[in-house]
Amino acid sequence: MAANLPNILTVFRIAVIPALVAAFFLGGPLGNWLAFGLFATAGATDYFDGFLARRMDLQSTVGRFLDPLADKLLIASALMMMVAFGHISGYAVLPAVVILCRELLISGLREFLAGIKVSVPVSRLAKWKTAIQMTAIAILLVGDAGPGAPHPIWIGESLLWLAALLTLVTGYNYLSAGLHHILEEDARAEGGAGE
Repeated sequence: MAANLPNILTVFRIAVIPALVAAFFLGGPLGNWLAFGLFATAGATDYFDGFLARRMDLQSTVGRFLDPLADKLLIASALMMMVAFGHISGYAVLPAVVILCRELLISGLREFLAGIKVSVPVSRLAKWKTAIQMTAIAILLVGDAGPGAPHPIWIGESLLWLAALLTLVTGYNYLSAGLHHILEEDARAEGGAGE
């Protein structure tokens, strides 16, 4: 059981998504707080599954596949629902689009690189990006239902813009590293074809 704990936490993060989506349809402060609670709990499992996997040496192929997938599904679902229900609107939609596009790009890149047996490790900056992104989404999920904090939506949107900026930087870094491997693979294929 302990050996599967990181994977169980990751699967939990995916299983939370339907409940998170349903919370938006409740509306009002209850829906906001329920969505926040589910998202925050899922975000905490993201930290703990990685921590346990490293600490107890329980890293697995399933975990390496599921963990980034669970993150992307959770973030994409939250962003799409917030746009649909007006938690994010106007120009604040732009960082959400940047974040979603980057996630798709990097997923495709990682899939290709895995096919040629190349691993691209997660950078420290990417971890900061994820933390800021999760914080921004959590604040925006609560929105005006928050406990009287000054300008929670402005704070959430500002953090979302910062996350989008870091998304562009880390996305560029991953893409540069990935393109290097892709070009090497093309050169090998051309060299093999010419023999």
